[in-house]
Amino acid sequence: MATRPMGNDNAAQPTKRPAPFWHRLNTFFAFPLQSKPLMYSMLLAFSSMLYKVFFFLPDALGILIVEIGILLAASRYGFKVTALGSRGIYKVEDYPAELDPEWKNLPWKLFAILIAQSIAVGWLQRLNPGLGTLAWLAMCLLLPATQIVLVQTCSFTETLNPANAWNAVRTIGWPYLLLCLFLFLLSQGIFIALGLLLPVFSGWILLPIINWVLIYFAWVMASLLGYAMYQNHEAFGIDLLPGAGLDEDAPPADRRSPRRIEQDALDAQVAELVTAGDMVAALAVAYEEQRTHGEEVPAQRRYHRVLALAEGKTATLLDHAQRYIPLLMKSGHGGEALKAFHTCRAKDAQFALQDANATLNLAKAAWHANEAKDALDLLQGFDRRFKDHDSVPAAYELVARVLLQGMNRADMALRVLATLESRHPDTEATREARWLLRNHVPQGAAEG
Repeated sequence: MATRPMGNDNAAQPTKRPAPFWHRLNTFFAFPLQSKPLMYSMLLAFSSMLYKVFFFLPDALGILIVEIGILLAASRYGFKVTALGSRGIYKVEDYPAELDPEWKNLPWKLFAILIAQSIAVGWLQRLNPGLGTLAWLAMCLLLPATQIVLVQTCSFTETLNPANAWNAVRTIGWPYLLLCLFLFLLSQGIFIALGLLLPVFSGWILLPIINWVLIYFAWVMASLLGYAMYQNHEAFGIDLLPGAGLDEDAPPADRRSPRRIEQDALDAQVAELVTAGDMVAALAVAYEEQRTHGEEVPAQRRYHRVLALAEGKTATLLDHAQRYIPLLMKSGHGGEALKAFHTCRAKDAQFALQDANATLNLAKAAWHANEAKDALDLLQGFDRRFKDHDSVPAAYELVARVLLQGMNRADMALRVLATLESRHPDTEATREARWLLRNHVPQGAAEG
């Protein structure tokens, strides 16, 4: 199927893929309530009273003539809503001044297509009632696709070809069934709304109310159909108009703080220098930033990464890590702290943190990340490196927990418990380790 270009050829493509139409139902119900379509629908609805102008005709005939005019005007506007909606325009104030003149004839073409299809279904019904019923069901099911083809091509003959309607169904895919369901529910909503309103009103106002309800739901369905086309505009080959898309399709607002924007710019600058091979300049920028912002994780992270890439900076990297890793732990970046630790160990297998609390906290982070071996490596020789430190009992307790729960080595955990009981018998860590190993203590020792 060919797409008829309209308006500006420089189509504006939205930066985000349109959301599925079932996520935009409020948009469709709200469309006829915009000021311009609302005023137009009310004008058309109250135009139903013009039948009195034909005083020389019976009321029924006068009403019929006026209703046909209202139907034609509302249908033309509905096709315009669908056509512009397929090109991503959903605010009436964004409608272009120049419209495709062939859109005015679409209601007549659709009417002629429905007549031709009805004749074909009637002929099949006479040949075979079962086949006629299937043809009628297919006609109803393909009606939205028929309208899609008509809006795209503005061609009577191309739209009459059922293969083109089937191609439209295949383009949309399984959501086409959902589209038909929503359109059916909207058509039933007309009767529900009228059932609620008609008992409340009486007299001359009834005819305008009926007309307005019919127009409202018709334009809701037109908006829905247009959005289904817009959602698949790439597959349909539809050129979008400038400003296409709903507000939700626009890129999200930049909510970064000024400092965050500055940090991102520095990251980009340093990355560009590293890519260009100018490590001296990259180190200079990263060093100065971390020097003046010692407690900011992004600044320290940037410096750490450049040091890890630079040649001959291992000693500086390890020295910086003594401050960087505790800062990461303090800021709640345990996983990143472990990665930094591994980076340092890759440079120097003997690397170890010089702060007892930082070491214990990093070991806890490793244990919580199910990295039992890392936890034990961090705590190896903890009691010798931090002799008489208050965190030594807690380190022993964590070693016992890792050995028992992470490595299933209750025998080794019992040795750690024995050391705890001999060196730190009255601490909370010892009581915790004892309770942890309560089912693994030998019977005689437990009784003693």
